[in-house]
Amino acid sequence: MRRALALPFLSLLAAASLAAPPAFAGHGKEEKTAPATYFALQPLTATTIRRDGRRGVMTLETGVQALDPALMERAQQSEPRLRAAFAQVLMTYTAGMPRGAAPDLNYLGSRMQDAADKVLGRKGSKVLLGSAMVN
Repeated sequence: MRRALALPFLSLLAAASLAAPPAFAGHGKEEKTAPATYFALQPLTATTIRRDGRRGVMTLETGVQALDPALMERAQQSEPRLRAAFAQVLMTYTAGMPRGAAPDLNYLGSRMQDAADKVLGRKGSKVLLGSAMVN
């Protein structure tokens, strides 16, 4: 009889110990997340002339990296202005691009970096270019 009562009691005790979290869980440890240092903008588009003479669209993915938290916050708050400045640089570039030529991403990157420094008011951010496609 004693054994018959002990088995259900032990199984109930085992199930309770698995379901309950430990009493000391979460004490003494605070999880800290690193501040964001990069954010991507929506892809930019501008019209261009394709090799066959028809109009085409150039699409460019961009992002901004800033290691300084204050500059990163300013960049995130200035996202619409950054996007407008980058779009202006891209549209100006594609308007003068030779027919059927591949885009010069080094030139575009340096012009967009100048625009970002002007919008943010100081240097310290880094403009990163993703994929560029002319369709």
